[in-house]
Amino acid sequence: MRLRSLLAGAALVAGFGRPALVMAQEHTAASQEPAHAAEPVGPAQIIMPHITDSKEIEYPCVKNLRDWACEAKLPTWNVQIGGKTVDLGLTKHVVFLILSGLVTLALLLGVAASHKRHSQEVGRPKGFAAGIEAVILYLRNEIYLPVLGGHGGEKYVPFCLTLFFFIVFCNLFGLLPWGSTPTGNIAVTGTLAAITFVVIEVAGMRALGKGYINTIVYWPHEGGPLMKLMTVIMTPVEIVGKFTKPFALTIRLFANMIAGHVIILALIGLIFMFGFKIFLAPLAMALFIMLLEILVAFIQAFIFSLLAAVFIGQIRAAHH
Repeated sequence: MRLRSLLAGAALVAGFGRPALVMAQEHTAASQEPAHAAEPVGPAQIIMPHITDSKEIEYPCVKNLRDWACEAKLPTWNVQIGGKTVDLGLTKHVVFLILSGLVTLALLLGVAASHKRHSQEVGRPKGFAAGIEAVILYLRNEIYLPVLGGHGGEKYVPFCLTLFFFIVFCNLFGLLPWGSTPTGNIAVTGTLAAITFVVIEVAGMRALGKGYINTIVYWPHEGGPLMKLMTVIMTPVEIVGKFTKPFALTIRLFANMIAGHVIILALIGLIFMFGFKIFLAPLAMALFIMLLEILVAFIQAFIFSLLAAVFIGQIRAAHH
């Protein structure tokens, strides 16, 4: 639907220099088959499906010169929970989350197998496996380990690397013509942040033992009675601070991934408002933002995984 709308919108914008929405309405009115009349094409119909969830998913399909995509309705699984009917069936974002997980597994397991095979044959990795190994070693040695700390910090490197690659693929799928951005859904980013929160707290419990309670209850080891009274004020602050970290992770990733698509929506909207006269300038700017989105996809994955490593390192070193 999005690709079909995009092609139709481009044709409408190019025609006679008239505003595209006006031409779409004229085409609809003139159609002799109302059941198959073309819907007015607007910027929202082109961009918003990349960030909104639905029970329909597109896949490449060439019907004719105009229709290059087909739609499939995802199955519904209604379950009664608390007297309410809840659909636990797949949605578009869930499908792309599964695809991101499968691609992450295929990439990392494939690279590991290739690394082992090449190391046995020629004594070193080569090709694509060597490139991915360089990325992983850089992230491990230069980014994650310094902030995770020693004495067991290396155990959390696989978690941070998994976060990085999984979020990268979630972000990149939203740039495909038939794709969608799961990380543009606050429920997805919230779940990732909740998993990270659990890992952070478990890391603190394992590293601190009984001392973990000091990350919840503020109790100064030095000072007089006045300093002890700070416990009443600082303990709620410490507790709230534990939940602001996953909240920040949730909003940061969600807002950054949705912002790029909204900017593209605004730029394409200029074309639909003013027509062919300003066609080239908004198109060039939209293409630039889309290229920038590729960089943003990697940057946001890097920041999310880095902050997860920082928070793990902080709680493990809380006794200092």
